[in-house]
This record gives sequence, structure tokens and C-alpha cells, in this order.
Amino acid sequence: MLARFRAALLVGPLALTLALGGAAPSYAAGGSSPTSLTASSYRDVHACGHAPAGWVACSAIRRDLGGTVASQPHGGGGTTPSGYGPAALQSAYAVPATSTTATVAIVDAYDDPSAEADLAIYRSQYGLAACTTSNGCFRKVSELGSTSLPTGNTGWAQEISLDLDMVSAICPSCHILLVEADSASLVDLAVAEATAATMGAVAISNSYGGSEFDGETAFDAAYNLPGIAVTVSSGDSGYGVEYPAASPFVIAVGGTSLTQPNGVWTETAWSGAGSGCSKYEVKPIWQTDTGCARRTVADVSAVADPNTGVAVYDSYGQSGWLVFGGTSVASPIVASMYAIAGNGAYTASSIYGHTASLRDVTSGSNGTCSPSYLCTAGTGYDGPTGLGTPQGVGAL
Repeated sequence: MLARFRAALLVGPLALTLALGGAAPSYAAGGSSPTSLTASSYRDVHACGHAPAGWVACSAIRRDLGGTVASQPHGGGGTTPSGYGPAALQSAYAVPATSTTATVAIVDAYDDPSAEADLAIYRSQYGLAACTTSNGCFRKVSELGSTSLPTGNTGWAQEISLDLDMVSAICPSCHILLVEADSASLVDLAVAEATAATMGAVAISNSYGGSEFDGETAFDAAYNLPGIAVTVSSGDSGYGVEYPAASPFVIAVGGTSLTQPNGVWTETAWSGAGSGCSKYEVKPIWQTDTGCARRTVADVSAVADPNTGVAVYDSYGQSGWLVFGGTSVASPIVASMYAIAGNGAYTASSIYGHTASLRDVTSGSNGTCSPSYLCTAGTGYDGPTGLGTPQGVGAL
């Protein structure tokens, strides 16, 4: 079935790239580059490099200190790593206690050889039960579902560590399926998506994206998986739409800054969250905003600001406890909450009828645009945060 799916795309990753007028991205070295100073001596570093049309980059942003990795195994002298951990995230999003063993799939590119070992360290740090291959909780496969894995990549490995840790943080009892595509081309990732669906995932998180391009709609079928919640990061470059977040078959997940002043969780739109009006995708019938005639991004959101980032453990490339942001954080958080909801009839439209179970984010922006709701948070629906952030799983 998977071989037939791949053949039906009629084109390999390199041929697709050449047809679109691009060149294959050089991901082998990790592709990291500094972007901006966030506070005093901090800077944000994207884990993956730029991607040409038909390819994608991961949406993980590592917070670095003074030009070096912000690896802080003891949280600046304490016993807890820097960044939000499971207890804080579960509190912020009112995650209900659960014993579900539903499978959350993570689809990423390239191999993280240390994925299972790093996951064990994260879960041990926070007192979570082991999730291993031997106890049946963790599986890692290639895009075709085999144990013949792609080449390793340090940038995407950071993304993988982040994704696995966020599933563990939100749903510690969930089973985790990691599907590693051979490359960061949409062709290979489409095959990986099909594999995740056939291997029993109830939710699939995709923490990657690239610029929209003419021809992107040909890939929409790969994300049209009725009964499975397919979440996609909206992007980390501010106002502007990425694919596959633009697909009408996915839950596009925007980003927020998450703080707790006076003990009350508060969120504002994160300046880096992707949003806007798609150039190519038709407007789904369940979206009713009137300032965009096509698909509007995003649908829902969660924490993504590196300044209010999460703790992640990674040893392949940048070794140790790290602080991460990006809508890569938000996508697996929301996917895991869909798995906890467990209604078995997931659709991208479901949240639009259950806004009472969402926290409306009403301030912050990610740029300048017209109409303004596409880039500025306000009462009700807006581009950077969608309908808001989950408060429990009632909206899912």
C-alpha cells in the first residue's frame, strides 16, 4: 500500500525539487543559524535551515545563551531543568488525568539515533513511567514502516527530541510512534504520514513547514486522514502562511507566549507565529471569517515563544538540557490533547463548534497586515492564535 502511495506521487524528492525550480537543501550539517537576540545575552537559533519549494524545515527554535548552547542540566543551580516541564504545561492547559494508551505519531525527517535514550532521560527527570521499545510504548520506524532508518541529522534530531518530550509531558501514558522520513521533501513526508496512519495513530503531529508554492494542493491528500487528528505547526517567521499548515485537512497550530503572573496562566500571541490567508488552498466550509477568501491559518494554538520555552533533553548534536520554542512545541501539545480526548471522529472542523473550552487569546501580534485580525490577536478568531488555546479537551 505504501509503495503504491509513493508511486502515485509520480516523482521522487530530487525530481520534484528540480521541477519546482529549487535545489535540495543541505540538511546534513544540521542547518542552524542565529536569528535575533531575545533578551540581554540570549539569542534564538532555528534547528533547521531554509527549505526550497517542495521541501520543509523543522519549526524548532533553540534558545542559546551568549552564543553557546543554553544547556542547563540543573536549572541555573536548582534541581529542575530550565523551561516548562510536564506539571506546568498540564496546569496551563488544564490537561485531565488519563491512563489512555492511544498512539500519538510524530512525523519528522531523518534519523535521531539517540531518540529513545534521550526520551528515557526526560521521562526519568520528571518521574514519568518508562516508554521504551521493550515495553511496547515506543516505536521508531522509517517512512515505509521498517527498521531500515534514514541518515542522522542533528538539526532534525533536536526537533524529534522536542516532539517526543512534549507528547510525554501532556500524555505520559500515551504510546509514541516516531516515523522518520528519508528526507525533508514533501514526497517523503507524505509517505511517512501514510505509515503513521496505517500503524494505528489516533493523532499525528507534524512540526515542520515551508513557503506556500503553486502545486502544493497535490499533497493535500496525504493529510486527509478521516478519524485521525493531524496537527501542523503554523511556522516561526511571523505573519505569513506555510504549507502544510495551509491544508484544509489539518489542524493548523499557532503560537503564544505563556506566563503565570500572580499564579494565573496568561497567554498573548507570539510574534513569531505563522498566520494569514493562503494563496492556493480553498476555504473550508467550517471557517467563517470574512477577511480571507481562502484557507485562514491558524485554527488553535499553544505555547511557542522561546522566551517562555519548554525543557527538552537532547544528546545528538547539542547535548544536554535545552530550552526550546517554536510552533514545534505547540503542535505535539495539541496532538496529545486530541489523543486524550479520544472521540475517534477527529476533524479539522471540530474545534469551531466548541470554543467554550478554549482560552481566547486577545492581545499580541506577529506583524502588520490587512485585515488586522490575520496578524493581531483580538476577541474571537484571529490568525496567530486561531480560536485560542485548549482548556481541557472539551474542544477536541
